[in-house]
Order: sequence, then C-alpha cells, then structure tokens
Amino acid sequence: MQHRLFFPAALAALGSVGSAHAAGVPTLQEVTVASGSKDLTGVADSATEGTVTAKQLANRPLLRPAEGLETVPGMIVTQHSGDGKANQYFLRGFNLDHGSDFATHVMGMPVNMASHAHGQGYMDLNFLIPELIGGIQYRKGVYAVEDGDFATTGAARIDYLRKLDKSFVELGMGQHNFRRLLAAGGQSLGDLNLLGAVEVGGYDGPWNQPQNLEKYNGVLRLTSGSAANGFALTGMGYKADWTATEHVPERAITSGEIGRYGALSPSDGGRTHRHSLSGDWARTTEAGASKLNLYVIDYGLNYFANPSGYINGVQGDQHEQADERTLWGGQVKHSWFLGPQWKDTELSVGAQLRQDRIGLLGLYATENRQRTQTIREDRIRETALAFLLDARTQWTPWLRSTLGLRRDQIDARVTPLAGQFNMSNGGDASVGQTSPKVGLVFGPFDLLGPTEFYANWGRGFHSNDARGTTARSNPQDGSAVDAVPLIVKAKGSELGVRTAPLKGWHSSLSVWQMDLASELVFIGDEGITEPKGASRRHGIEWSNYITPADGWIVDADIAWSQARFKEANPDNGGRRVPNAIPLTASLGLIADRGRWFGGLRLRYLGAYALEETGEQKSAAFWMANLKAGYRITPQLQVTLDVLNLFDKQANDIEYWGGACTRNEAIGGSGGCGAGTAIDGRLVHPLEPRTFRIGLRASF
Repeated sequence: MQHRLFFPAALAALGSVGSAHAAGVPTLQEVTVASGSKDLTGVADSATEGTVTAKQLANRPLLRPAEGLETVPGMIVTQHSGDGKANQYFLRGFNLDHGSDFATHVMGMPVNMASHAHGQGYMDLNFLIPELIGGIQYRKGVYAVEDGDFATTGAARIDYLRKLDKSFVELGMGQHNFRRLLAAGGQSLGDLNLLGAVEVGGYDGPWNQPQNLEKYNGVLRLTSGSAANGFALTGMGYKADWTATEHVPERAITSGEIGRYGALSPSDGGRTHRHSLSGDWARTTEAGASKLNLYVIDYGLNYFANPSGYINGVQGDQHEQADERTLWGGQVKHSWFLGPQWKDTELSVGAQLRQDRIGLLGLYATENRQRTQTIREDRIRETALAFLLDARTQWTPWLRSTLGLRRDQIDARVTPLAGQFNMSNGGDASVGQTSPKVGLVFGPFDLLGPTEFYANWGRGFHSNDARGTTARSNPQDGSAVDAVPLIVKAKGSELGVRTAPLKGWHSSLSVWQMDLASELVFIGDEGITEPKGASRRHGIEWSNYITPADGWIVDADIAWSQARFKEANPDNGGRRVPNAIPLTASLGLIADRGRWFGGLRLRYLGAYALEETGEQKSAAFWMANLKAGYRITPQLQVTLDVLNLFDKQANDIEYWGGACTRNEAIGGSGGCGAGTAIDGRLVHPLEPRTFRIGLRASF
C-alpha cells in the first residue's frame, strides 16, 4: 500500500513546488488515485514545468495580452512594431523572434504558424482575453512527447474557463486614447455551461504617428463536465487593424530627425484576422483515460513594413507580406493505468495531425500600402503527422521515470504563383525525425524540507519555412541559393531540484544545456532563408514562491544563460548569438486583502550582444508595473494600472543592422538612396508611464 499512497503524500508535502511562477498561490495539479491506478499526468516530470491558474493571473498588470506568458519563469515579452503584430519573445538565451522556438496552444489549437509570411513560427497572441484564461500549463525543454514542432525552449498550453462564476461588464480607459469594453456572461443548463464574451478595443499609443489600433474579439464556448471527464466546443473570432511605428535607426532620434516616439514611414502596419472552431472530449476511468481534440482555423495577415528605411531612394523600401490560410488538425491519446503489478505504470499512445493549406503567401514591394512589384507569391500545402509513445513508472517510493518516443513526419509542397525570379522555386520536401525522451525523478526526500531531484534529456526540433527547402534562386535578384533542411534538430538536457525549505516558501533550481543544429531563419523581409550555423546554449534558473501570510504572495526568479555559435562568424570572428539575453530577473508582490487588491511587478533585462563579436551591446534596464484595485461593493470594483511606473526611458528591443533614414537618403550619406545601408543600432523605445483605469460591474 505504501507505493499506492506515494503520490498523494508527495502532493501534500511539496505543496506548490510544481506550480508556475505567477501572482497567486501555486499548487501542483491534482493526482487521481482509484483502485490502485494512478493518473500520473499531473505529476511534475521536470523542475521547470508548472501550471498557472486564473486566480494567479487576476492581479497581474499587463500592457499586452501576450504578457501573460511572462508567468513562465525567465520569459520576456516585448514589441518592436504595432500592437496588432505578434510580440517578440525571449527565453533561455534564445531570441524567439515571433515564436520560432516556443510552441503555444490555445484550447488545443496551435498558435505558431509554419511557413509564415513574416517569420517561421509566427505566434500572434493578441486574440487572447486574459480575463477568460482558466489556466496555463508550461514546460521547458524538449523532454515531453506531447511537444513537437517549435518546442525547443518549451511549450505552453492555454485553456479558457469552462464557466463563469459571475457575468460582468468591464470598461477600461487610459492615456493615448486607450479604450476597451469587455462583456462576458454565462448560463448553466443542467450539466451544460454556455460562456460568451465580446471585446472591443482601441489604442493610439504614445507614438507621434497614432497607432489607430482597432480590435474586435469574440468567444462562444459550450462545455460539460471537467477537462478529465467532459467536452468543450469553442468558437472564436478576432480581427485587428493598425498603423505601426517600427524600430528605427537610433541616430534618427539623436540627430533630431524624428522624436523619441517618431516614425520614419507613415503607412506601416497591417490588418489580421483569426477565426476558429475547436472541440475537446475526454473520459477517465479506473482503467485508463482517453482524450480527443479537433480544430479548424481561418487565418489571414497583410503586413506592411519598411524596416531598412530608405536604402533605395526617398520613396522608401516598404514591402507587404501577405498570408491567407486554413489549418486544421487534432490530437488523440489513450492511456492505460496498469496497476501495482506493473509498478503503477501509465502507458500512453497518441497521434497528432496538422495540415496548413496556404492559399496565398506573398511578398510585394509597396508604396503607401500600394503594390508596385510582386517579389514572390506561392501556394503551400504542409502536413505534419506525429505518433507518440509514453510510459511513466513508479519503480520505488523514491524513484519514478518517464520514457517517451515521438516520431514526426512533415511533408510540404510549394507551388510558385508569381515573381520574376521565383518561378523555379517550387517542389516537394519531406523529412522525418524520431525523438526519444527520458526523465528521472528522485524523492521526495526530507532534507531542508520536502525535496525532489530531476534529470531530463531529449531530442526535438523546429521546422524551417517550406519555401527555403525548395529554393533554387533568390526571388529578389535571381542569384543562386542553397536549399535548407525542412527541420532543425535540437538536443537538450537538464538537472533540477524542487524544495520547500520553510513553510510558505517553495523553490526550484535547474541547470540546462541545449544544442541546435542550425540557427536557420527564414527572412520574411527578403523572401529567403538565411543560414546562421549551429549553436550551443547553457544556463541556470532559480525560481521562488513565498506566501508569508494569507492574501500575500511574493514571487521571484532569476535566469542566466550563455549562447554561442559553435563556429566563429568568418566575417568578424565572433561567436555570440545576437539578441540572446544572458540575464533576466523578476520580482512580484501580490496582495488581496478584503476590499483592496493589486500587484507590483519588477522586471530586469541584462545587456545582450547585438552582433557576433559582442562589441555592440544593448543597454540593461529594469522597469515596474503596478495594479491597484478596490471593491466598492461585491458587484462593483475599480482598478488602476500604472505601466512603466517609474517612467523608465529604455528600449523594448534593440538590433544591429543596416538601414537609412529619409534625410540620409536625400543627402546620399553612406550610399543611402543608392543601395548601400549604414550599419547601426535599431531601436523601439519602451512606452512611457501610462495610466489606465477600469470599472467592472458583475451580476
């Protein structure tokens, strides 16, 4: 009987050690024990996985919806363009760009876009409604068989609430013409729960050129039962239109050509939409568990940008990236609880299928959003199929293991539609990979407190843009190019520990390493894939959660990493990976005391190399956000958000690269206006201190 009671005892002892870094009381997921069988899916398999609850997100000040992912320890979310575009993400020494090495699913639907017009793995989370998030499950590394494409640094699965305790209407207003209306309601009919929400918003931002963001969002969800025994059917619709102030050469600001929040191009920005329907079904018995998920998504983007400025004349180098696709797929999984005679092993098999039917993938030269030249236009059908095998076993009271095997197969067909130098770039590409996964957990032991030790190893990958795998010529000028592999292989390992040294204090520490076969990136601005060589990263992460008293939460984490190319850049001899942040830290204080509630969060970003030698670096900075709320009555509350509390003047993102300003093109300095750029620092400033007030009425 001792081994049959191990997991409940471990849960009681470890408390919230397995939870997410978030503003709230962390807890391990529930473990079900019935007739000697166990559902081990809620037990932590590594030191760097966890679950964030709705309560933990409620008092977190957010500038953008995607900042909810900053509950993942070490994750940084920024922006270098307008708020209708996917954010920039950073984790574990990776510049994830718009999501190329971190996989996110919302209600079982993949958010990362394969072979996307702007960048591989494009992960636009602007459609999220934070108030409806019921939970975020995250994992780091390549150790889980469920995680496939793009999950080299990790993965997150976001689920919405199955029902609302109270319906509500919330009105938000703030500086720079911020306005937001959110109405959400629910109705229960027996075992059925219907939830609906509508969000309408807009924001001009601090930019001299108003952003004119217009955002429309809607959700309708029908559920029954629980996530383990029940079903959910969800429809979502989102669209946005905006004008962007892109990153600019820093010298344009210091010279006075534009102000700190000025723009060089008057018509950058875009429009996007995402409509989806998804369904989930699950059943759990004493003998096993079954899960099924299906989805279909209609997605589109027309994005206009002028990132290099005026290299080729004062008309500017604006281009449009267009993406029109339908993607569909799903996942099926069945688990058997084998009982004490098999060491309470849970054996799981499953399959995942995804197909992207991209009707139009285009890159065009434009002026003021009017197309002047078709650089390339393609149609792509890309299919990804995976088979999963997983076994979790409790060998002794102090040792359990996870052994997994994942087989992926990706097939793509690229059909060129237009472009003077693009018509020879079509063809088929196919690749497969088998990815073993191993995890060992030792404990719990009673050391300074209940303690578990973890060891993990695995292989994974991220895919490359299918256009790069069939490329023969540069669509810009017709010069010959080398095709690249359809996937980039990754190998990772990790050692970690979770402990609760004192009552109310839970801590985790991990040391990790990651090898990536290539830093290949599809450059959407140019329509080509750029090889950047193999790399190695390693780092240390320490996360802490402290509940000193009822209603008070303190969370703190620090993450250090080092990212290096395995071979030096032949042009400058450097081995540093640009934009890999080596040091991040955060500190949060949450209070919920009767009528008063709120949160204060501080975030630190260390200086990072902008190019391979490390001679050019960004400026390190810290910033703070504050939320304060008061419950006037049980049905009425008011909140105040102060974003960038101390009005820190720093940059959301910095790059090093070639660009030209309008004045430089007119003056012809450095070859600007005649095809030669000036290398320098490209920046997008932090938004200044901003006040936002919200009023919520519940009923």
